[in-house]
Amino acid sequence: MTTPAGSQIRDSVLELIGETPLVRLSRLEPDLRTPLVAKVEFLNPGGSIKDRVAAAMIEAAERDGLLAPGGTLVEPTSGNTGLGLAMAAALRGYRVIAVMPDKMSREKIDTLRAFGAEVVVCPTAVDPDSPQSYYRVADRLTDEIDGAFQPNQYFNRANPEAHYSSTGPELWAQSGGRVTHLVVAVGTGGTISGVGRYLKEQSSAIEVIGADPEGSIYSGGPVHPYRVEGIGEDFWPGSLDREVVDRYVTVSDRDSFNAARRLVAREGLFAGGSTGTAIWASLIVARELDDPDALIATIIPDGGRPYVSKVFNDAWMREHGYLGDAVGQTVGELLGGRAKPAPILTVSSHDEVGRALELMRAHGVSQVPVVSAEDEHAFVGTVSERGLLWASADHPGILGEPVTEVLEPPLAELSVGDSADDAVRLLRDGARAVIVVDDGHPLGVLTAVDLVEALNR
Repeated sequence: MTTPAGSQIRDSVLELIGETPLVRLSRLEPDLRTPLVAKVEFLNPGGSIKDRVAAAMIEAAERDGLLAPGGTLVEPTSGNTGLGLAMAAALRGYRVIAVMPDKMSREKIDTLRAFGAEVVVCPTAVDPDSPQSYYRVADRLTDEIDGAFQPNQYFNRANPEAHYSSTGPELWAQSGGRVTHLVVAVGTGGTISGVGRYLKEQSSAIEVIGADPEGSIYSGGPVHPYRVEGIGEDFWPGSLDREVVDRYVTVSDRDSFNAARRLVAREGLFAGGSTGTAIWASLIVARELDDPDALIATIIPDGGRPYVSKVFNDAWMREHGYLGDAVGQTVGELLGGRAKPAPILTVSSHDEVGRALELMRAHGVSQVPVVSAEDEHAFVGTVSERGLLWASADHPGILGEPVTEVLEPPLAELSVGDSADDAVRLLRDGARAVIVVDDGHPLGVLTAVDLVEALNR
């Protein structure tokens, strides 16, 4: 069928990518003097900004002869790029294998499969060079499958170029050339590099700020796992132009998720946790500027529906300590407020196992910290009743042996001034108890029972 002249009928869903609106955010903080606007990328047909990148990478691969008809696309992805590739592949006859880290939401996995993609899930908490990491699994599958091509958004120049040629010009035109600051949550680096480069070519005075989750490599802190999906990294992607980014603002999981919840509650914009990261960083920059003549632009990379079971689920938020203050006290206050404060019980590393068992029996506790015989303030491990059971089953007569024969890892430590929420998270994540210290001196032990009492007071 030939499309009639003047018709607004599009030939395919791919023609709906781009030209997303720019919206003023005036209700997040009514007293904020610096104006803030957001480009709403979840209105792309696949639901995220990655539609732009996916289409551009496929077109570049076809043009360069890297992707043959009927070929297979293999991509390490947090979900959105995989979805964009699957959407385009459904029209162009390609097979898609999305290789994802296991922290991604169930909704993302199910949506990818709905588009016909195959999903391979890999562990998150491994080194990027580990054979188990989703990057290396994607490499292996690409090598093993005939006709496979890995677009690899982390090192594909079509990624930032898609934003340089589309997202950046759209944002500049929609703002009337008024943007003074750009705040972007950084994942592969393609968005901030492409949009930032275009905007700086229009005005060299524009400041480009990366919003980075705590635990990511970009902002320079210690690298560790975090729960925000789709942004941050533990390596430096080739898609990121580090010269374009003027500075980074680090944002916690807690602040990211609560900012996303505030955005939908106050602005009616239902977006994901990475948007919350960008929003929180934008608010920090806006407060620093306090300038009604500035204009901060940020980008909403995807919608909130893929995160309903997490960010927008009160039970999940409470379980992980993100919804309000679980206790509202410091661990020192919590320790001092117990009905029967007890002195901390320890055994020396030179003591016999029988001594630890006597203490557990006499005081009704299930574990005893072990301190160094040379320094009573240095915790070297723990003896637990469960560990004693296994040791006794294997080696009857163990009670006369030194406690170092049954030593388990030491208990977690928190300072008296740390939030009791930190104790909740440690115990929820598997810690048996928490030692409270003041300037290195142990004051007592908090158990799950102590936290249960505090939460229900």
